[in-house]
Amino acid sequence: MKRFKGFIKKEFYHIFRDKRSLFILFGMPIVQILLFGFAITNEINDVKIAVLDKAKDQKSQEFIQNIVSSKYFDLQQVIYNENEIENSFKTGKIKAVLVFEPDFEKNLTKEHQANIQIITDATEPNTAVTIVNYISVMLQKIQQKWNSTIHLPYQIQAQSSMLYNPELKSVFMFVPGVMTVILMLVSAMMTSISITKEKELGTMEVLLVSPIKPFQVIIGKVFPYVFLSIINALVIVLLGIFLFGVPVVGSYLLLALESVLFILSALSLGVLISTISSTQQTAMMISLMGLLLPVIILSGFIFPIASMPKPMQVVSNIVPATWFNIILKGIMLKGVGIQYLWKETLILIGMTFGFIALSIKKYKIRLE
Repeated sequence: MKRFKGFIKKEFYHIFRDKRSLFILFGMPIVQILLFGFAITNEINDVKIAVLDKAKDQKSQEFIQNIVSSKYFDLQQVIYNENEIENSFKTGKIKAVLVFEPDFEKNLTKEHQANIQIITDATEPNTAVTIVNYISVMLQKIQQKWNSTIHLPYQIQAQSSMLYNPELKSVFMFVPGVMTVILMLVSAMMTSISITKEKELGTMEVLLVSPIKPFQVIIGKVFPYVFLSIINALVIVLLGIFLFGVPVVGSYLLLALESVLFILSALSLGVLISTISSTQQTAMMISLMGLLLPVIILSGFIFPIASMPKPMQVVSNIVPATWFNIILKGIMLKGVGIQYLWKETLILIGMTFGFIALSIKKYKIRLE
């Protein structure tokens, strides 16, 4: 029994001395509960909206003030004609536009009835429906407030319009999101595991001292995954178009170029992971923790980034998938060009070169 107790004690020492085991035991549950607790929510906060007020009277201004004074909405833009509505959506920031009819207050006073149009960006169907519901509830509250002082009640009709996805098909959101997840996992995870396997088996050192230059070794390991990822992207897009009816409104060439850019960004991240991993198991754990969960939860694939706490929003900005999701939805569903997506494209280019630079630095340290 004494030997058995000593054996158990030894196992505890081994666990507490192994930092990776401690991270898996305590770090992963903490990270997961924080991610799932803060990021996964059906609520909305600070949703950026625009207003087209054709009436510009007291009642319309009071309702606008009531909307923007809440924590749910942030008035980002005031537009002056209907031609500006689609342009405001194409920037990707505006999620809803409120349109007040001319003579809004006059119609309420004389006819006791007026109309408000709620136009939402339905590339994220769940978010669009939630926005309409929130505005409708706020409309009912202010309507009750106004009706408390008059005998014949006002009736305000809210007409909702879903832009880019009028039928609210969830597949319009899932096809771009799944494409992002698959490209990230195939490109980054498989690359990191492949290179780490060579290091673990001791064959990487043999390759590095061979006549082939180190950068050629890395390119040779990475190139097959570029080819496979491009095929994956093509298959997903074709299935989305022909099987699920997901449109590609924008340029196919731009979609292809942006996909290749994201693949290169993911591959460079995979190479970086391989430089800090000594075993395939370590590379797998880093990839799962550092790629899979952030891509699904923090990239805006399923849950709106604007509704997350500010620290989570900051973290989401360093996830390459966040920017690729915006690009995919912009090209496929909104039909926007590079003039609207140049910022996201530059960020992906910067991330790619940043990952490559860090990888080169890490490999030089290891070779020295």
